[in-house]
Amino acid sequence: MSWKDIHWGSYTDYYELTMAQGYFKEGMADKPAVFDYFFRSYPCRSGYVIFAGLADLLDALEGFRYGEEDLAFLEQAGFEPAFLDYLRHFRFRGTLYAAREGEVVFHHEPLLVAEGNILELQLIETLVLNFLNYQSLVATRASRIEEALKPGQNFVDFGMRRAHGLGSIFAARAAVIGGAMGTSNVWAARQYGLQAIGTMAHAWVQAFPDELTAFRRFAEIYRNKTVLLIDTYDTIHSGIPHAITVAKEAEAQGYRIYGVRIDSGDIAFLSRYARQQFDSQGLHYLKIISSNQLDEYLVRSLNLQGAAIDGFGIGTKLVTSEGCCALGGVYKLSRFDGRPNLKLSDDPEKVSLPDAKRVYRYYDRAGLMYRDVITLAEESPDTLDVVYHPNFRHLHTRIEGLTYEPLLHKVMEQGKALPHERDPYKISQYRRERLQKLSEETRRFENPHLYKVGLSDKLWQLRYHFIQKFKTYDRTSR
Repeated sequence: MSWKDIHWGSYTDYYELTMAQGYFKEGMADKPAVFDYFFRSYPCRSGYVIFAGLADLLDALEGFRYGEEDLAFLEQAGFEPAFLDYLRHFRFRGTLYAAREGEVVFHHEPLLVAEGNILELQLIETLVLNFLNYQSLVATRASRIEEALKPGQNFVDFGMRRAHGLGSIFAARAAVIGGAMGTSNVWAARQYGLQAIGTMAHAWVQAFPDELTAFRRFAEIYRNKTVLLIDTYDTIHSGIPHAITVAKEAEAQGYRIYGVRIDSGDIAFLSRYARQQFDSQGLHYLKIISSNQLDEYLVRSLNLQGAAIDGFGIGTKLVTSEGCCALGGVYKLSRFDGRPNLKLSDDPEKVSLPDAKRVYRYYDRAGLMYRDVITLAEESPDTLDVVYHPNFRHLHTRIEGLTYEPLLHKVMEQGKALPHERDPYKISQYRRERLQKLSEETRRFENPHLYKVGLSDKLWQLRYHFIQKFKTYDRTSR
């Protein structure tokens, strides 16, 4: 099934529709506008975010329409007949610029710029935020898990049963973009062409008269794909010895079982003990897989303890992103009816950037990411020599002579998606290549270096002009 086949029009917050009807009644529906999608703060103590969810979003926008059941519901909710007839024929016809999926991105910079009329851009806001925020969050968490691995290790998305409903589908895709080799989620594997991976549950072992019989029967069925869960009863005195017995029996029959999984107990100690026992019996090829409430910090800790683990099943803390449950991406109007626009706030971090914009990434002499520069859309990066801190003009950096590349690319024109990468594994490989261009200081787990994102002089001046223009209230009245 393609997301294009779903009528996504009512997958929205109610106020998007009330505003859309307001624009319609005011004769404003066709006035041109520009919206920016960006995030303000990093999730999970990370120093970067992996941009994900774009391919799904483009599919959904191509399928963004209202069926008769949607319109009947909206009629009951009190929307007017003329507006409902407008929605009956509605199709998204906007143009989008976005970062490539899998790109390493940073706070405050536009990651998606939407151009179209005010009504259509308002209607898609919730969809944009829902798709991009969640998949970018999971992909970022998965990328950090991959960074905690030792060479030769891998991990799999095991989070379906703990995910928030059907979010598990998007989580599986985002996990693979972030580095997972596959997923336990069969539906998502079919949808996205992912590797479906699984082992066995304790119930299988419990369903047989004894553990050894359960292991033997499983191995007879799945042969070289067999992964035995060895902690149902007693990992040391039962699970490991029985796994050795079955592995030896399999060798005698001409095949090798794949490995074992440990899901409880002192995983560092148990994995080392299991490795020692397997190796002493010549079973060097047996893989040891660990699961049980893992995240990037526990994976790193296990590796620092010398755990003998070849792969990890990461579930709850990946798909729910425990400890940082949301990416705070926002979608703000920056230009309306031919005029720049911005949102003010008493919090400087929440003052948005006006007008249509582009983003350029500059590299230092060693080829590492150095600065991202946000410019006005009509500016040429060849004319830039200084990048300014968004709030403090005295903080600036010279960038003349450095190589650069555009971060945003046109991905949809007049409602039709342009060619883009869809394969999560290829997107993940692109992510790895990009991360190699990011400094170790920004990638570190504790107190990562804050990568600098600044403004061109023209954008800085325009923003400052609007801030001064709108500060007409009397501060002394507070």
